[in-house]
Amino acid sequence: MSVKIRLARAGAKKAPFYRIVATDSRSPRDGRFIEQLGVYDPTRNPTEFRYDEGRMKHWLGVGAKPSDTIRELLKKAERAAAAAK
Repeated sequence: MSVKIRLARAGAKKAPFYRIVATDSRSPRDGRFIEQLGVYDPTRNPTEFRYDEGRMKHWLGVGAKPSDTIRELLKKAERAAAAAK
């Protein structure tokens, strides 16, 4: 079993928001997941991106692979945090 960190779509038609989840790579996009790590809502202004930093570090530390989108969102969050300091 390989673990992936990816987005799972939720919300209404034409009004999506996404859960950031750790899941088995074989599970469907919106299927069963191991743990919810945060949320991403691109429809809000400004865009909402919240996640549990400790749990994210845990999953990345044990070898979970982030999806391309999650990798980019984490980079943006790191840059925003560095700029805020």
